Amino acid sequence: MAKTLALRTGFSSLLFWSVISAAFIGPGTVTTCALAGSRFGLELLWALTFSAISTVVLQEAAARITLASGYSLGQIIALSYGVRSRAIGWFLFLAVAFGCAAYQAGNILGAVSGLSLLTNWPVHWLTPAVGLVGIALLWIGSTRWIAQFLGLVVFVMGIAFAYVAFSAAPSPAAFGRALVVPALPGDSLVLVIGLIGTTIVPYNLFLASGIGQGQSLPQMRWGIGLAVLIGGLISMAILVAGTLVTGEFSFGHIAQTLSDRLGGWAGRLFAFGLFAAGFTSCLTAPLAAAVTAQGLLGWSPGSASFRSVWLLVMAVGLTFGWLGIRPVPVIITAQAINGLLLPLVTVFLLRAVNHKQLLAARYRNSVRQNVAMLLVVAVTAFLGLRNLWLAFQ
Repeated sequence: MAKTLALRTGFSSLLFWSVISAAFIGPGTVTTCALAGSRFGLELLWALTFSAISTVVLQEAAARITLASGYSLGQIIALSYGVRSRAIGWFLFLAVAFGCAAYQAGNILGAVSGLSLLTNWPVHWLTPAVGLVGIALLWIGSTRWIAQFLGLVVFVMGIAFAYVAFSAAPSPAAFGRALVVPALPGDSLVLVIGLIGTTIVPYNLFLASGIGQGQSLPQMRWGIGLAVLIGGLISMAILVAGTLVTGEFSFGHIAQTLSDRLGGWAGRLFAFGLFAAGFTSCLTAPLAAAVTAQGLLGWSPGSASFRSVWLLVMAVGLTFGWLGIRPVPVIITAQAINGLLLPLVTVFLLRAVNHKQLLAARYRNSVRQNVAMLLVVAVTAFLGLRNLWLAFQ
């Protein structure tokens, strides 16, 4: 009986924390990973390995803060900076909300594109339908119910992408080498930053901190570890599937290429995966922006201010959908923006998780954990600054 209960508890924790997988496996992941595979084969796979490990390190630290102190990451930041906290809180909230809005544009466009490929229904009808269903689910307001729903969809989506990737039959030796050997081929820097930005996702730090209350430390670590592992494997499967695509890069072309190479089922599975990725993320991006406002600005869940945040983020995505903007450039830009925001948010997290007045010694970072977080900051800052320098030149 004890083993049954432990297994049930572990699965429930994994299902709950799968909201993190759902948050970073959106159309941005599908687009960026498939584009990386299409242009560079397996060469950028190492960026996903780095991103997955970094995500576990950062998410665990953000959630540990809440379990130790009862405060979310945003509240810790507010308490840490005293009279300056209001200005810092607004600055961080606007930066994260901007990233969420950029993501949401890609989420709606991606979900509608996948649904259109599956049904051939007109986009101008599908866009408001996806938006209204998303608004209805968010209005219910139960984070745990939404998390469990998203977890189930992520599992189905993962099976779809894994099956397509397995059919691509990459060389095991080449795959294993690409996982751990860094490479930076020409013109790949924006995609590398995008792969990191679409996996670690700055707003997920606030989301993980905000939804982690009520769990034990082992439950939290188990849930985050497995959820991120599943998300990382799905991202890698998408990149492998992208190696089959050459020439023009669009969702329709990817689906057609997979259908031609592997059969009609592959194109339909890709379309379903794209829709599932977009739909799950179009719930998590607005929710993450609202949870961030809750922590940084003190807006309570269910309040008019809290709901106005996720409604505004949802409205941005719907506007892009109505305007008929091409999704791929928007999505790639969103990933790069979030990759540039990441070092900034991580520095605040690093300071918070070492706060001696608010966290007991057993909950503060060890030397090894600080080194790991500093490495994430250094790598992401270097890539981001190098990209800005190249753009300036």
